[in-house]
This record gives sequence, structure tokens and C-alpha cells, in this order.
Amino acid sequence: MGTRKAPSSPWRHLGRVLVLGGLCLLALQLTFALRIAAMGLVAPQSTAFQRSEAWRLLSTTGSLPWRQEWVDGDKLSRHLGRAVIASEDATFAEHAGVDWASLEQAWDRNARAQAQAERARAAAQAAGRAPRPGSEPRLIGASTITQQLAKNLFLSGERTTLRKAQELLITLMLEGLLSKQRILEIYLNSVEWGSGVFGAQAAARHYYRIDAARLAPEQAARLAVMLPAPKRFEKTPGSPYLAARAATVAARMGAVTLP
Repeated sequence: MGTRKAPSSPWRHLGRVLVLGGLCLLALQLTFALRIAAMGLVAPQSTAFQRSEAWRLLSTTGSLPWRQEWVDGDKLSRHLGRAVIASEDATFAEHAGVDWASLEQAWDRNARAQAQAERARAAAQAAGRAPRPGSEPRLIGASTITQQLAKNLFLSGERTTLRKAQELLITLMLEGLLSKQRILEIYLNSVEWGSGVFGAQAAARHYYRIDAARLAPEQAARLAVMLPAPKRFEKTPGSPYLAARAATVAARMGAVTLP
């Protein structure tokens, strides 16, 4: 008569699941690393954000108006590189992917803004009033150019702790496997500058009818200022805020050292 096989322990089953999950996570990170390493030689054909935008445009409008053309870094206006660094990431050439000081400052400012909004809501409720429209706190970010590229290349737009952790890992991979020059080159060729407008060449043609190599300092500054909200500024190119902010960026460009 054969012996009966003892039932497996639930802890052993859990251990197998954790090991399998760890191996899958490791394989995912290796895939990201290999794709990033390949970008040192071959330009990415598209990014996760671009594919998401293409689907959004196609599903909402039934058409796909799209402008994008890769231009090598030596054919991009140096004014644009300086303007984007001055506007988006002043310490780009020095940091290792994350500007921890700016991140801490943004965290403190956002915490104060949220606390102030909470107090305003509590006061409105105590007075029997509805919260004032538009009273939600305006949060600021502190993502570096490398972090923005990491998110655009591979990740969704959701804001979760897990996605932020993955963004950090990809950021470190980008900094470890690519030069600063290449990171900036890929960023300028893939970032959004309007609805269906991606990359510096498409932006220069769309807004100024010239090639990206011919962008003047003032034009480069205006394009750089558009980056946080390109679709909004595309609709209001004559915005006083855009003009004032562009003047500030243009004044800072002279102090920027390109990597």
C-alpha cells in the first residue's frame, strides 16, 4: 500500500508565488535596461505616452493628426537645449537623475498648499457654504528631464507609489546607460508640444514654419515654457503669462551649460 503524499504547506506555496513574482519583476527591469541600452544606438520609434495619445486622438476624433520627425542632436538649435534646461531642470548637467533638493522643496510647498485648501474647505463647511470653484490646491512637480523621459518612454500617467518607484528605477537606468547628451536628444525629439505635435522639429515647423536648427533664443524660450501644458498653450499662444515666463527663461539661458 503506497504512502499518502503530505499536503503542501500554504507558506511553501506563498514562497513560490513570491519567488515567481520576483523573477517576473527582475525580467521586467532587464527588459527596460536592454531597451534603454539599445537607445544609445537606435532612436526609439515611439513612447508609451505617444501611443496613448495616438489612441486618444483616434478614439475621440476618428482621425490621427500627427507631426513628428527625428532630428539628430547636432541639428537641433543649441538655444532650445539651453531653454529647456533653464525652464525644466536647471541642474540637469550635475544631478544623477533626481534633484533631491528640488523634490523636497516641492513636497513642502504642496503640503502647505493642501493644508491651506483643507482649512478653506473646513471654513466653508462651517459657514454652510459650498467650496469655492477652483479652490483645489495647485500642486507643483519637481521631475527632472530624465524622470520625465522615463515616464514618457515606458509608463502610464497614473499617480501611484508603485509607478513612481518604477519611474525612479528607469531614471537610474537612463542615467547609467546613456550620456546626458543622448538623454537630452531623445527628450527633445519625443516630448509633446501640442495635440499630435511631438519633438522639436515638429514643434518648430508647427509654430514658426522653420527647422529646429534655426530656432532663435526667444522662440526656443517660448517652446520651453509650453512644455508643462503644451495643449493649453497651443490654444493661447499670445498668453501674457507665456510671454513673461519666456522672457525670464531667455534671461537665464546664458548661464546654462549644455552637457
